[in-house]
Parts: sequence; structure tokens; C-alpha cells
Amino acid sequence: MMSGFFGVHSKAQAFTVKGKLISFKPVDKIYLSYRDGDNTVQDSTQTKDGSFKFEGKVAEPTVARLQVKYEKQPGDEKPNSKSIQFILEGAKIDITAKDSLTSYTVTGSKGESDFEKLQKDEKVYDATLQPLYEAYGTARKAGNKEEMKKIEAQIRDIEKEIKEKVYKAFLKGSPNSPVAFYALQQYAGWDIDPDMVEPLFKTLPASQQQYASVIALKERIDIAKKTAVGRYAMDFIQNDTLGKPVSLSSFKGKYVLVDFWASWCGPCRQENPNVVKAFNKYKDKSFTILGVSLDRPNAQDRWLKAIHDDNLTWTHVSDLKFWDNEVAKQYGIRAIPQNLLIDPQGKIIARNLDGEELEQKLGEVLTK
Repeated sequence: MMSGFFGVHSKAQAFTVKGKLISFKPVDKIYLSYRDGDNTVQDSTQTKDGSFKFEGKVAEPTVARLQVKYEKQPGDEKPNSKSIQFILEGAKIDITAKDSLTSYTVTGSKGESDFEKLQKDEKVYDATLQPLYEAYGTARKAGNKEEMKKIEAQIRDIEKEIKEKVYKAFLKGSPNSPVAFYALQQYAGWDIDPDMVEPLFKTLPASQQQYASVIALKERIDIAKKTAVGRYAMDFIQNDTLGKPVSLSSFKGKYVLVDFWASWCGPCRQENPNVVKAFNKYKDKSFTILGVSLDRPNAQDRWLKAIHDDNLTWTHVSDLKFWDNEVAKQYGIRAIPQNLLIDPQGKIIARNLDGEELEQKLGEVLTK
């Protein structure tokens, strides 16, 4: 546990969510779901004359989803449902919707107006992103990998613009907003750039610094600083496919790609042919790979089958703890595939190389 100010946790506060659905189609049930710390909370209730109510406690403002499930009508293959998101906090919150959830109002939540502004500002980009998503689906069906990569790059550029023009701009203009931390989470993403995120983190108001999720992000920023390009990789030991312990430091003297993946991860499996190609091209030139799998408990057979099926002929380790993999937590891995390229002295020289980027980087460092 971290000491000092960041060791203080906020106390849970009571909330009430009351709602009124006016002129709605017949409703089966209302569902409320939200994150509270590390837990996902789900609750449900039925309506009475269109009214519903939820009560509970929450430790910090969080994004909640309210889902309305309609009764199955003649001709429906399955019941329809619609949902909205809003900011849930320790307050008396009222939600009113007429005819459908396309038009609704939320009152009582201090952060709701800012949250709706962020959603509106991000929605501006839908008109640009949607055609790209559709084009990507078409390219994927056609097996056009070059087109897929081109579209992926375009999507990434737009996502970066959203982070800068929507979330970063909001944080700079409204650092004391109840949803400032939510905006920071969206800006930080799953692969944190500590040089970009930490200065914004420091602008968060003291009232938010005690939240458990803020403390967790601070820890992630600290890990990102330790695993940034130019830092020496932290050593670790985990068992290989035969149950024998393997340490990262045992590969010292070689360029090693630490590859985080799993048999259940579709994007990982799609990327594996590129990794295999790079490995076969440079394995005789002081380069190797150490695969760290985030496979689930009791899934060793699937892990081994994926290694065999994908021809991954390098060293593999795992503790079969899924997202609780100790090495993944040590390195702050919250999405896969991810990788780190480490030089013979143990220094991280690149991160998250995929496709041709990996071959190009290896060609660059191995032909010096």
C-alpha cells in the first residue's frame, strides 16, 4: 500500500436513483450496472406505473449504465432493450424519459452536465469514425491486410485527436469538475504515456485524490515510468510449459521481445504470424522471444494448443491467472497484445511493435 496522501480512501456514500418512464412500450425490467472499485455491481427492478427506484452506496463518482428491457412483443425474435449512461454518485438522482431513451434528463448528479458535454463533443467524431469501422469490416472479410492496417492507422489518428481536443482540453478548462478523473481515464487509455498523463494527473482536485481508482491510476503511472523506453526492464520469474522457472535476466546478452498474449485473444492470434516471421528471420542473430501468456486458470491445454497451432517455437511462461498474471501486473499490462523489446544489456528500446514495425526495428538494431 502506498503511504502518505494516496493511502487515504473515500467512504461510500448512499445514493438513490429514481426514474419515470412516460408513454413507454411495456417494460419488463430495468437494470443498473456500474463499477465500484474493482467490482462490477449489477441490480435490477421492475416498474410500477412507469416508475422505478434503485438504492445503494458508491465510494466515488462513476459511470453507470441504465438499461430498459422491453416486454417481448408479437413478431419480436427476442426482447428489445435500450440503455443510457450517466454519472452515479452519492446523491438523489432523478431520471425522466418520454416515449423512449433517445430523449432523457438526469438531475441531482453534480457531474452529469459535464459528462453529457464530453459525450456530445466525442460524438462529433462519429460521422468520421463510422465509415472507417465499416470499411475495416469490409477489408477484414476480404482478407485485405494492407487496407486493414491503413484504416487502423486512420482510426488511431482520430482517437488521438479525440484525446487531445476533447478530454485534454476539458481537463485544462475544468480541472475541478466531478468528472475530471473520468476525463483523465479516457485520455490515459490502456497504454499510459507517463510524460503526457502525469502532468494532468497532478491537476486533479484534492477531493478526488482519495478515490481508490485515482490511487490505482497513480500506481499505473508509476509502473509506466518504470517500463518506459530507456529504462531497464524489471526482472521476473515464471514457469514455462513444463513447469520450470524461467527468468527474464537469463536472456541477458540477447535482444529479447517480451510478448504478452493469450490463446483466447483474437488480435494476438492474428498478430502471431507476423511475430513468427520476425522470429524466424532473426533468431540466429542474437534475438529471441519470451512469451508471457494471460491464459485462464485450468486452461493449460488451450495455451499449449495455441503455441503448437501458431508455430510459436520460442520460450513461453505463464501462471495461468488470466488478468491477474503477476508479470502482467508488474508491467501494468491491461490490454493485449503488447510487447517490449529489450537490448542485450536489459534496457527497453521499443514498445508495442507490430507487423512490419517489428521487423524494421530488428533490422535496424541487429545490422548495426
